[in-house]
Amino acid sequence: MAEPIYSIHTVYFDIQSVLAHNVIVSHSEYSEQLNKLYCQLAKTSPIEVLVSKEPPQGAVLRATAVYKKTEHVADVVRRCPHHQNEDPAEHRSHLIRVEGNQRAQYFEDLHTKRQSVTVPYEPPQLGSEITTILLSFMCNSSCMGGMNRRPILTILTLETPEGLVLGRRCFEVRICACPGRDRKTEEDNKQKKENNVKEVKKRSMLMFAPPAPDTTSTKKSKGTSSAEEEEKEVRGRERYEWLKKINDGLELVILLSLHSKSKPKLSVKQEVPVPSTGKRLMHRGERSDSD
Repeated sequence: MAEPIYSIHTVYFDIQSVLAHNVIVSHSEYSEQLNKLYCQLAKTSPIEVLVSKEPPQGAVLRATAVYKKTEHVADVVRRCPHHQNEDPAEHRSHLIRVEGNQRAQYFEDLHTKRQSVTVPYEPPQLGSEITTILLSFMCNSSCMGGMNRRPILTILTLETPEGLVLGRRCFEVRICACPGRDRKTEEDNKQKKENNVKEVKKRSMLMFAPPAPDTTSTKKSKGTSSAEEEEKEVRGRERYEWLKKINDGLELVILLSLHSKSKPKLSVKQEVPVPSTGKRLMHRGERSDSD
């Protein structure tokens, strides 16, 4: 068996729902929001398989458990020593077990040491389109010496007898004491994170967005523009009339001053006053009669 691939491959194969809709079990719950199965230790979980067309004769379904995180993906998923020692079965080290099918086979790759279990593909029963397989997980996610709280994925593949992969699906699995409680807690946490991310994005957009134009002031300016223009026109007309009057007055003053400067001055001949005694005033150079 080669290294597992996590991508979805649906040429022939698809999982309609990891947990069967028509089966109500308190020890197994599936979250479509998280694509995660929550189940109790060693309790059966019905898994639905839907194929788009009939696979070749002898096709098998294989279930493999791998660690989800990159730093753990090279490690092989095994049961903890405590649960292995309590189990007398030959395949007691396998985490995934098929229930209700005597044709199940357990494998361990010689090179990678990865473990898997296969069951022959069986067509759906009359009146149904879905094939159901029963899986059990034989160790808790928190077991020391086993998964040790490391998240795991279950990879389901539809293969030909020669090992050719026809389809692939994977989903996360958590084996715990209270599947319903853990499912609700993790879904709520995911929703809170998404809401926080949306809030941060919204704040950043508001912080760096240009200010919105003031539509009210624009409408107001459009409505009052004509009135303002008329008012400015009236004020300008009044100022023009005042300035015109001042200018006319200045021009009149200038004309009067120029006219007064160009008008000739009249000479006034002064008459010599006559003395009251009857004597005439003598001019310079004249002699009196007595001389």
